[in-house]
Amino acid sequence: MMTGMETEILVDVWRRILVDPRKSWVLFEHGTCVVLPEPDGELAEQAAEILKEFGPAHAGSSAGDFGVIDVKGAEGWVVTGHHNDVLTYVGPDEPHEQSQIVVGLCGRSKRDQDGTELHVVHVEDKRD
Repeated sequence: MMTGMETEILVDVWRRILVDPRKSWVLFEHGTCVVLPEPDGELAEQAAEILKEFGPAHAGSSAGDFGVIDVKGAEGWVVTGHHNDVLTYVGPDEPHEQSQIVVGLCGRSKRDQDGTELHVVHVEDKRD
């Protein structure tokens, strides 16, 4: 279970990483962020539905694919998957090795946990 301090740190990281300050987003316990370009209704529910479908990793399918992005404004990486609005943060102290493959596998594993557990820790509602 994530502590309040860890949640605050992750929220701060995502606020620095996401380039469009008008986008609403939802943060899950293991660092996965679902950006909601067209938020509608209850944001946590909307994000959980997306993550339930696109979070779990299935090796050998597009659900197992990932990309690694070096982020500006924060240390660490963002790991992408097969949905453009599902992103997972990997901190510089997390992977045992900092190669693209190890960072990507770490992020994919965290996304898989979030997509299975679906535990929301923060909602950033930017709707007017």
